Amino acid sequence: MNRRDIITSSLAAGSVVALGARLAGAQERRPVVVQARDGTRLYFRDWGEGQPVVFVSSWALSSEMWAYQVAHLAERGFRCIAFDRRGHGRSDVPARGYDMDTLADDLGSVIETLGLKNVILVGHSMGGAEVIRYLGRHGAAKVKKVALVAAVGPYVVQTADNPYGAPMAYHQATLKAYATDFPGWAMANQALFFTPETSPAMKAWLTDQLVATPVPVAVAAFKALIGKDLRPDLAKIDRPTLVIHGDKDASAPLAITGQRLAAGIRGAELRVYPGAPHGLFVTHMDQLNADLEAFFKA
Repeated sequence: MNRRDIITSSLAAGSVVALGARLAGAQERRPVVVQARDGTRLYFRDWGEGQPVVFVSSWALSSEMWAYQVAHLAERGFRCIAFDRRGHGRSDVPARGYDMDTLADDLGSVIETLGLKNVILVGHSMGGAEVIRYLGRHGAAKVKKVALVAAVGPYVVQTADNPYGAPMAYHQATLKAYATDFPGWAMANQALFFTPETSPAMKAWLTDQLVATPVPVAVAAFKALIGKDLRPDLAKIDRPTLVIHGDKDASAPLAITGQRLAAGIRGAELRVYPGAPHGLFVTHMDQLNADLEAFFKA
């Protein structure tokens, strides 16, 4: 080997070592698991650089559901962090901790462990409820903005002081369907979650995520969602808030969720998507991505 070859080889080796060090440093700075207060390990995805955004997933779906929002926003100056709720995706599956307070604390553990400040919170469906409970329980000192996408809340059970809800008997029937034939329920409700134009592959991708969630977890999480009255938390939200909802949402009807949330949060903007169902994060992907980007940058 001549002198030139030796120098070239040395430079190449040095580049590899430097690259390895950078990658190791990045891995050290960005673990793939956050430990919750009770020791539960929460898996998360961390993509992009810049303004931090934490995505909180829908009931019975994993962080994968946000793939198309992350792909869009990470290319536009945002650090996108999406975590799996306990019992979901790749996170631990403990036998307890599915109450709304613990779930809100889990979101807090993600924010605290990663040292996030001025974070933007985005929640879909049950994830929106968890964002609201986090803000009511922990305050907004570390939060810059909030986006509630087809969020379930503030209270979906019909009571004497809450006409904006469904009777408990309706929710109990839904729970029974989960407990007796969860895959059958998922398939039967595909048409309501998507639009006729949604591809069979996209439907299968999300339905597979849904039925991969253990039935006891799905039942416990749903009980927590319907059992928590978030109305008192709305007045505590003092950050710019965008509420996005579809007027064809059968899972979280606009009149009892999106409209009530926008009315209860001071200064919130309600943006209604005509013809959009609960799965608008895929059925109205381009519109949602553009609206989130514009809101984040405003």
